[in-house]
Amino acid sequence: MRASRLLSVLLLLQTHGRMTAAQLAERLEVSTRTVYRDVESLHAAGIPLYGEAGHAGGYRLVDGWRTRLTGLTGEEAERLFLAGLPGPAAELGYGAVVAALQLKLDAALPPVLRDRAEAVRQRFHLDAPNWYSDGDASPHLAPVAEAVWRQRRLRVRYRSWQGERVRQLAPYGLVLKGGRWYLVADGGRGPASYRVNQILELTTLPETFARPADFDLAAWWRASVLDFRNRLHQGEATIRLSPRGRERLREVGSELVVAAAEANAGPPDADGWVTTVVPIESTTHAHGDLLRLGAQVEVLAPAELREMLAATGADLAALYRPATG
Repeated sequence: MRASRLLSVLLLLQTHGRMTAAQLAERLEVSTRTVYRDVESLHAAGIPLYGEAGHAGGYRLVDGWRTRLTGLTGEEAERLFLAGLPGPAAELGYGAVVAALQLKLDAALPPVLRDRAEAVRQRFHLDAPNWYSDGDASPHLAPVAEAVWRQRRLRVRYRSWQGERVRQLAPYGLVLKGGRWYLVADGGRGPASYRVNQILELTTLPETFARPADFDLAAWWRASVLDFRNRLHQGEATIRLSPRGRERLREVGSELVVAAAEANAGPPDADGWVTTVVPIESTTHAHGDLLRLGAQVEVLAPAELREMLAATGADLAALYRPATG
């Protein structure tokens, strides 16, 4: 652990040029006293490291000196794909490993390429959770990730829409979708997905399992999402959209609904309104979705959906009717 930290001190100084003890302590998540001791140890080992006093002071390496100890450990190489996802990496329990990996990658680059890499990091950022959630934190996420990696079976007590269930799972992989973590695992009937934050209790079992050699996590997830969408929208509605309604639908509608609305749209009438057909999950869901378009949409069919929207419109008109007398 200490040897790794000493190497991190070298790589930080090699990458940033000059850093104060406080800055090093913050990056390494240790005390400044620990940094002082580490610097003394590096001095004793013959590393050409010196400190400068004053407001613009700090520690730095002698110009031109570079360490070549930038090789990746086995664990760092395994976590390489998480290098651009520090938030999810920390949730999985790999934050320190990925931080060390990023530091080594930076140190291995020549200055010109390092500057370009830093410019990209300053201009593009991935924020996985959606607007109304800080993510999908779960105390079981790290042990689930470890079981996925070690191919260890899990026994879980899980909350589903059918109630609580106890299952034994062979965990194949983890997927982060819209800030939510899903475990793809075989519970005895083939792969299925489980919300990690719906796991109430978890036990890692001693026995391992053989992960199918031909199982492709990304391909399985794409097929699962497509199947879900197809089952989700089993009905359809015929609607009329104003020009503003078409724009609004592109802003608030799902990709599937927007694509269908555009593909099925007929020629615009004299006022620019078009008639089209869109998939719906149910009249109740469609009622809530179409209310977001206000008076820029008219439902022609099914009749039940049209009547529901008309009733809601009448209720709103009565609620907001100016008081008399």
